[in-house]
Amino acid sequence: MTLPASPVAPDVCVAPQLTPDAMAQAAQAGFRSVVNNRPDFEGGADQPTSAAIEAAARAAGLEYRYLPVNGGYQSPEEIAAFAALLAELPRPILAFCRSGARSTRLFLQAQALG
Repeated sequence: MTLPASPVAPDVCVAPQLTPDAMAQAAQAGFRSVVNNRPDFEGGADQPTSAAIEAAARAAGLEYRYLPVNGGYQSPEEIAAFAALLAELPRPILAFCRSGARSTRLFLQAQALG
């Protein structure tokens, strides 16, 4: 499986829903941090939980943060929290959600704060 990452900056990419198995691939691809923007169970019981993804990410040597946000609206506080993650986490960073769209919006809105 190829990691479905799309660049939004030279050292930040977004992706659709990732699985625990994808964390080793992310590390092999050179990512140093992963941010999960999708709330647990948003897609139903088959969606991997943040805890399962975090365990796999840490086992792969990645930093991991869970910042679940609604797909239709990201609050100013959530945007500021994402901007703080962009500032603190080692890069390159891989952020994901259901399709990659909300992670992209968060990134663009966080950049606008800058």
